Amino acid sequence: MGCLKRENTLFLKSKSTVMSITSLLTYINNYVSLTPEEETLIAQHVTKRRYLKGQYLLQQGDICKHSSFIIKGCTRIFYVDAEGQEHIILLAVEDWWSSDIASFIDQAPANFNIQCLEDTEIAQFHYDTIENLHAQVPKMERFFRKILERALAASQKRIIRNFSMTAKERYLYFKATYPKIEQRIPQYMVASYLGITKEFLSKIKSQLAQEK
Repeated sequence: MGCLKRENTLFLKSKSTVMSITSLLTYINNYVSLTPEEETLIAQHVTKRRYLKGQYLLQQGDICKHSSFIIKGCTRIFYVDAEGQEHIILLAVEDWWSSDIASFIDQAPANFNIQCLEDTEIAQFHYDTIENLHAQVPKMERFFRKILERALAASQKRIIRNFSMTAKERYLYFKATYPKIEQRIPQYMVASYLGITKEFLSKIKSQLAQEK
């Protein structure tokens, strides 16, 4: 009876964990088709954490130990230059990943900080168990390859936009592509992401208002 009770407890715990990361599993299933058994195995490798607004998932110079998926909330990935100036590389909300990819892959000191801009819920895969997950659910290796390819493509496209678009065009692209993000973060962070000053962003917005 004791063994059966323990097995039932483990089953209920696994089922509860799967339900708590439904958005992550839905996201994964957009790339690879998982069986219920595979979803349970994945859930066993996931840690769900809650961070308060202002807390850091990662700080510059530390080693990124987790690949983090946002269930709820908003984060920014940024680095601080030698003059103390912040430069935002990525703004991430629900169903986005928020990690220093190079630090995670190489287990080298991070170039970036990751900070929560809202109270945030994260589902995390730990570096030390990722290979075991790939062995148990081989589809996950293909999944992570696909999202890394998408991240690389997005990064290259952003570089092209920064070279080929004016600041006004970059802002319009940002508004059209990420309409929900601008309302959730301070304007100086939008300006930092666009690579301009907040004063110049205000000027752009005033021009656009006059054009309407």
